[in-house]
Amino acid sequence: MKNHDIPDFRRRLMWHGIFLFLLALLTGFLIPALANPRMGVSAHLNGAMAGTFLVILGLVWRELRWTPKIAAVTFWIALFGTYMNWAFTLLGGILGTSRLTPLAGAGFSAPAWQETFVAAGLVPMTISMVICGALVLFGLRGDSPLEKR
Repeated sequence: MKNHDIPDFRRRLMWHGIFLFLLALLTGFLIPALANPRMGVSAHLNGAMAGTFLVILGLVWRELRWTPKIAAVTFWIALFGTYMNWAFTLLGGILGTSRLTPLAGAGFSAPAWQETFVAAGLVPMTISMVICGALVLFGLRGDSPLEKR
């Protein structure tokens, strides 16, 4: 057993992936009731894709070469980014915001404080997912740790 498997990040990632996928499916029922249904569709699709990403990350977890500390950081960044993506996109649909989502938000607007609140969630989410992608790519460098056995 490797150090980065001691807290079972693999299984937890897959659990969260399926849970987020289920949340995305349930979000589909809310779409007609939202102030901006197009943002609701975005939240629905973002959640489904983010859930799938977490399941895939769990499946490739043993292939990643990094320290236990980087593994833990990547785990939490992945969860933060995927849940924030779904939640703040859904919140944008509920509030009808459009500042950071000009395509899905076209024709909609919300009070400035609501636009700022949604933006305050979407910006760190975007940064965290870029960092997560870079860390996973870094972890996949070189030979597979399974091939060295």
